[in-house]
This record gives sequence, structure tokens and C-alpha cells, in this order.
Amino acid sequence: MRQRTMASAVFISFLVTGCVSSGTHEQTLEELAAAKKSAAVALEAEKKQAAARIAALEADKAKLAEELAAEQAARSRTGQALVASNENLDRALAGQRQREEEAKTLQEEARQAQITSGELRRERDLLRVKSDDLERKLQTAQQEQAAAAKAVTEANQQIAASEKEKEQAAAALREAENNVRDLTTKLNAEQGKVAALQQDKQKLLGGTTTAQDEIARLQKRAGELETDAARVKDLEKRLSERDQQIGTLRQEATDRNVIAAKAALLTEELEKSKQRVTALTTELAALGEEAAAVKRERDRLQAGLEEERARLKAGEAEKARLEQERAEKEAEIARLTRTHEDLTSSLKAEIEKGDIKIRQVRDRLTINMVDRVLFDSGQAQVKPAGLKVLKQVSDILKKVTDKQIRIEGHTDNVPIGVKLKDKFATNWELSTARATSVVRYLIEEGGVDRAMLAAGGYADTRAVESNETEAGRAANRRIEIVLYPKDLTELAGKIK
Repeated sequence: MRQRTMASAVFISFLVTGCVSSGTHEQTLEELAAAKKSAAVALEAEKKQAAARIAALEADKAKLAEELAAEQAARSRTGQALVASNENLDRALAGQRQREEEAKTLQEEARQAQITSGELRRERDLLRVKSDDLERKLQTAQQEQAAAAKAVTEANQQIAASEKEKEQAAAALREAENNVRDLTTKLNAEQGKVAALQQDKQKLLGGTTTAQDEIARLQKRAGELETDAARVKDLEKRLSERDQQIGTLRQEATDRNVIAAKAALLTEELEKSKQRVTALTTELAALGEEAAAVKRERDRLQAGLEEERARLKAGEAEKARLEQERAEKEAEIARLTRTHEDLTSSLKAEIEKGDIKIRQVRDRLTINMVDRVLFDSGQAQVKPAGLKVLKQVSDILKKVTDKQIRIEGHTDNVPIGVKLKDKFATNWELSTARATSVVRYLIEEGGVDRAMLAAGGYADTRAVESNETEAGRAANRRIEIVLYPKDLTELAGKIK
């Protein structure tokens, strides 16, 4: 290019100066021919460089296409994973609904069991009341039966005594009747005699003292007979009262037997009631155990349901979180893509020259600058032309707030020369010093937040090309500005 410029200058000078001598003219033609040849050589070299840059751009384009395909495949896998996650959640929700239905059925069964248990408890309480009633009645009956038995015994004793007295009275009555008959016979005989004596009295008109004495004796005997008759009547009355008392006692004995029969029936009914209460108590205990088992199963299902709900809720929350993270990540990638576009537009000239390469892989952006853009050979101070490039970069980087920015210094494997040994002992010091110089400029002049920046020197440990060729070594001597998500730092801290 410089030779072509010189040739043009010579040609213009020739036109300005007009005609020259023949020797000068031939010399000028020779210079023009040499300049033309030199320009052709330079043009050919530029064509080769342009072809190399085009090939590099094609390679970058192929890489970008591969990265785009990988990104699309990753997005497709993410979409498939989300679809699978949605299907799993749908199945889990269906299972949850089924378990909720089962839990409702079990709750209804438990409610019915509780109702049945309540009815059985009420029936048991009623039976207990009836049983207590029957117990009291039985006790009363037993007491009455004991009293009746005692009364029957006393009545029997009284009956025996009455029977004995009756027998005695009957014997006395028979004796009295015999006496009465005898006395009646005697009285009749005496009355006959009295009548005869009355007749004799009438005949004698006054009679004798002996007759009067006999009359008095007979009258006394008649009084005694009247007394015996009254005593017989009293004995008959007493005997009738004893007969009535014996009948009453016999009726009471019959009543006691009826009460004893009722008491036996009540005892039998009480025994049956006790057996029924025992059976109902056993059935109630079985129902209680069944209700307890149903309650335990319900509680277990309820706990499982709550756990499933919590898991589903956590799954939904995780899904929402992942969805939010995906949206945030896509937004972050979109912002990074805009940053990529802004950098590509701002550094278009350097990119076209091949001095700068910008590469984006999802949420990570790398700006690769060969060292000659920023530094002179063996130097760590940014040269004036490099400062202009860093100004363009910093104008865009200071707008980035959601990334960490790491400045990496890289070298080839050629050891530091003797002249620079005092300044940089090895490539480690040189790479670190260059990264630190870039960081200092971005903070002090570019206005980038210092909390987002980090610097590191890697010497020749991360070569991108082979160090066997000059082109490879030139590619390895570079500064890389890497933008990566902030959460990677947090994640690395958690892992540590």
C-alpha cells in the first residue's frame, strides 16, 4: 500500500513538473514500473490477507452456526424437559385427585362408622340403664322374695301354730260339744224334772226347803251351762278368725310364689340383657377398633395427601421458579445478545481486520483481542490506539449490570527476553500485568463498576492455537474479556 502511494506520488509529480529529459523520463518510467510491480505484489498480499480473513470469518460463521444449533438443541431439550415435567405434574395431579376421592370415601366411611358407633353407644347406654333398672328391680324382688319367704315361713309357723290351736280348739270344741250335748241332755232331763217339779210345786204350793235348794242348784247349773255355751260361741268365733287368717296367709304364700316366679323371670331377663350388653360391648369394641383403623388409615392417607400436596406445591413452585429462571435466562441472553450486537457494531473495523473476535455461547460472552491491538511488544501499558478500543468497549460494558466481567491475560510459550527480565520475570507476570492494566482503565476511565471486574493472568496455559507457528503464537498472545452470569460465583461459593 505504501509503495502504491509512492508510485502515485511520483506520477503526480511527473504531471506537475511537465516534460523532463529523456533520461529522467526513462528513469521515471522504470520507477513507475517498479512501483506498479510493487503495488501488484502488495495487492496480491492484501488479497491473500483478505482471503485469510474471509476464511477466518467463514470458520467463525461455522462455529456460530454450530453454537446456534447447539443452543437450539439445548432449547429443544429444555422444552421437552418442560413438557415431560408438565406431564409428570399432570399425572401427579390426577393421582392426587384420585387420592383425594379415596380420602373422601374413607372419611365418609369413618363418618358412618362414627354414627354407627354413636348409635351403639346410645343403645349400650340404654341397655345399661335398663340393666341397672332390672338390677334394682331384681334386688327389690329378691328382697321382697326374702321378705315373702320369711313371711311364708312365719305364716307357715303361724299356720302350724294355728293348725295346732285349731286342732286343740277342735278337740276342745268337740269336748265342749260333747259337754253341751251332755249338758243339753242333762238340761232337758233337768228341765223335764223342773217341769215335773213345777208341777209338783204347783201341787205342793210352796214346796219344801229341799225342793227350793234343788231349784237353786239347778238354776246355778243352768247358769254354768249358759256360760259354757257362751264360751263355745267365743271359741267358734276365734276358730273362724283363725280360718280367715290361715286363708290370708295362704293367699300371701301364693302371692310370694308369684313374686318369686316374677323374680326368676326378671333374673333370666337380666341375664339375657347382660349377655346382650356383653355382645354389644364386644361389637362396639370391634367397631371402635375398626373405626380406629379407619381413622389411622384416613390419617395416613391424609398425611400422604398433605405430603403429595406439599410435593405438588413444591413442584409447582419449582416449575414456576424454573419458568421464571428460564424467562430471566432468556432475558439475560437477549440482553447479552444486544451487548454482543453493540460490541460487534462498535468494533466492526477491528473485527473485520481479525484483531478482535466476539463469541457468545448462551449466557456467556467472550471478547478476544490479540495483544497488538492494545499493547506494544513486551509492554503491559495500553498504547494510545488500544485506549480508543477500550473506550468503545467500556462504553458498552458499563451498561451491563447482570454479569461478572473477568479480564484474562494470555501469552505464547516463548520465554521473556533478556531485556525484559528485570521488568517481567516470566510470562505469568506479563499476562497478569496486562490484565490488570485493562481492569484499571475500565474502572478509572471507562466507568465500569469495580465490583463486577476481576483480573487474572494465565501465561501460556490456555493456548487457543498451536505455538509451533508464528500465526498460532500471535493468536495465543491475547486479552480476553469474559462476561458470565453472576450466579456462577454464588454457585461456586456454595460448592466450596
